[in-house]
Amino acid sequence: MSNTGLANISAGETSICRVDPAGHLHYRGFNIKDLCSHASFEEVAYLLIHGELPDEEQLIKYRERLSHLRALPHPARHLLELIPPTASPMDVLRTACSFLGSIAPESNDFCGKEIADHLLAFLPSALLYWHHFHHSAIKVNTDPSPSSTASFFLDTLFQGDADPILVKMLDQSLILLAEHEFNASTFSARVTTGTQSDFYSAICSAIGTLKGSLHGEAISQAYSLITRFPEPEKAQVGLKAMLTNHEPIPGFGHRVYKEVDPRSIIMKQWAEKLANHTNNHSLFDISETIETLMHDEAGSFPNVDFYTASTYATANIPASLFAPLFVIARIAGWSAHVLEQRENNRLIRPIADYMGPGPQAFVPLSKRQSITESG
Repeated sequence: MSNTGLANISAGETSICRVDPAGHLHYRGFNIKDLCSHASFEEVAYLLIHGELPDEEQLIKYRERLSHLRALPHPARHLLELIPPTASPMDVLRTACSFLGSIAPESNDFCGKEIADHLLAFLPSALLYWHHFHHSAIKVNTDPSPSSTASFFLDTLFQGDADPILVKMLDQSLILLAEHEFNASTFSARVTTGTQSDFYSAICSAIGTLKGSLHGEAISQAYSLITRFPEPEKAQVGLKAMLTNHEPIPGFGHRVYKEVDPRSIIMKQWAEKLANHTNNHSLFDISETIETLMHDEAGSFPNVDFYTASTYATANIPASLFAPLFVIARIAGWSAHVLEQRENNRLIRPIADYMGPGPQAFVPLSKRQSITESG
């Protein structure tokens, strides 16, 4: 079948992000390396949602706004307590997004960028409240605090002041995951927006799409691969067997990048830095062994999922929260695309190549026979 998965098919124009197959990534013209080196996640979120980098005063006010919006209203807390502990954290985020849309619906006076900022602050609080209520038997405090998104997340997760190096790592990883052009979840959000549905419905569509094992949940599969092997030597033997058996290797290759995923380069640096910082090189050594073998045997390269999984695990972030952190970051990019789609909207309605049977004569019910009966 031609054009399976819309590979290499342009589905529209955007001024938000440029993904270069040669291995470059830009948000509104800014190189991802520069953003990670010099900006915070809040600056990047502001850039994506509001269209430009904030000045110092704008950034202070923006952080204050996000801090204020982290507070969970009582109805939201009650809902999160009712969601069972066995639920997928991705389902928790989708449900929380939909619920916020019910208690703070989009209107002429509350829309667009305001909702984007609200979701950016609300969803981390909702996720952590549910996580701790069901897994730690505590009701976490999400009252306003001046901390960054990364600091708030880790401080709340660990219930104490997180190591500054972990906060810096998470901040940069959120920048790297914040946006990536017309990926599956972003396209899903734009399709929903194209129908003139509300902002929350578009984000729910995106979360549901990101939940898929071929998209955001791929990071969990990459982590499962890395932790399958107790040591580098076992990883080398095991991976060779997987390649011989033509098994899929999660965390490698990309639909757009041809030689390297620039986000993976930065996350590998963090994986090594945390390995040295914690004096725990196990996951990094296994990951590097897998990367080398994949390069030598299959000519493949790691995508952002691979070393992000190693890094998050070394930071003691529960594996169940890996993909949800993807959501928390990507809210910024999704929101930017919802806003851009609305600027020059047209219903997204592609056509399909029909491959079914040709014209057939209709047979009345009384004269039909099943294949079994007629055989």
